[in-house]
Amino acid sequence: MSTPGLTVRKTWSQVEEIRLCAGSSDADGPLRKVAVCAVCTNPLAGQGYVADLSPLVDASAEIGTFLGTEAARLLDAPVESYGKGGLAGTDGEQEHVNAALTSVFGNAFRDAIGGGKAWITSATKVSAPGVVIDVPLAYKDEIWVRSHYDALEVRVPDAPLPGELVIIAAVTNRGRINARVGGLSADEARGGAS
Repeated sequence: MSTPGLTVRKTWSQVEEIRLCAGSSDADGPLRKVAVCAVCTNPLAGQGYVADLSPLVDASAEIGTFLGTEAARLLDAPVESYGKGGLAGTDGEQEHVNAALTSVFGNAFRDAIGGGKAWITSATKVSAPGVVIDVPLAYKDEIWVRSHYDALEVRVPDAPLPGELVIIAAVTNRGRINARVGGLSADEARGGAS
């Protein structure tokens, strides 16, 4: 895949399924966490300070659609929570990967997974290849649903190279297993009885 501002060198996906927590399961079944990453060229790498980041912002819609579609496919269940993240290679800036994760990306990602009303949590940093990033997760329609506060550890073994970005979309099918810290429930957020 290639957009006017970003060329994808490769994609990387991971699926984690958690069946037990503290030795027990719960009635809602396994928790599936999916991350899909696009390893892209960074057209602004090595240029020093560049004020106009619009090439990255504009190109991110197509990436958001692609990552969201693939994440939902791999999840193989309705999406309940989501998050986004990114890594900039050492010839770029953290602001470069943030530009690829603005609302342009977020809106395309939301549309691809079937919608979402809450803002999308995110984390970004500059890194060498193979660095771990924890992508934060939250309920897609209401940020105050505590049962869905979580994270997914993501690591792409050979990325980002110095002139690359890793753009990450993450989704889950439910909240944490045996979540019990109170607060607004997902059912209440959907307008149902608790």
